[in-house]
Amino acid sequence: MKVNVVKNVLRANDIVAQENRSVFKDKGVLALNLISSPGSGKTTLLEKTLPVLSPDKSIVLVGDLETTRDAERVAPHALNATQINTGLSCHLYANQIAQSLSALPLDDAQYLFIENVGNMVCPGEFDLGENLKIILLSVPEGDDKVAKYPTIFRVADLILLTKCELLDILPFDVQRVKEDLAKLNSNTTLLPFSSFKGDGMDVWIDWLKQKRQESIGAQAKFVTE
Repeated sequence: MKVNVVKNVLRANDIVAQENRSVFKDKGVLALNLISSPGSGKTTLLEKTLPVLSPDKSIVLVGDLETTRDAERVAPHALNATQINTGLSCHLYANQIAQSLSALPLDDAQYLFIENVGNMVCPGEFDLGENLKIILLSVPEGDDKVAKYPTIFRVADLILLTKCELLDILPFDVQRVKEDLAKLNSNTTLLPFSSFKGDGMDVWIDWLKQKRQESIGAQAKFVTE
């Protein structure tokens, strides 16, 4: 039966994901899974975040069906940037992350950003071993997406409302988004963010540093100021 096949795939994926999570913990690396639709600003977010956060301590894995364009964009700002081309798959699997780990300089890293394939459905169901799921929702997409695509928002640890510089131009009801989120996930936070103007950057960076300290704790590797 199809249901059993899906359950078996998810179960196998979860086993590998837990192994990935153990590796990240042992290495003192905070892993973040960036999920959103195409064009919401994941790559731009990384281009702006990495130089401020810690460019020589951040690794990026980029998932796309084809090309290495996004990995090439973030590579100048990261310790390492690796492209994972999925072909026909609309999301990353835990085994694809696992296969990449041996070639990554994890001993020298503090953060691992996983830029998932642009998709508002499937990535929310597949654990990659990350510590946190970051969902990007852009203003041009409209304020109805939380209700229409609940899967990823239910699992969100943080939601970045990207391209918020357009709030004065496009019709977008932030209160509607907050109300829809309250029905799905009362534990998450909605952070208005603009990569273009820099709005929300300080809060985002502080959040990342705090979460790494909470997740890694005494094992955390810190850069000497």
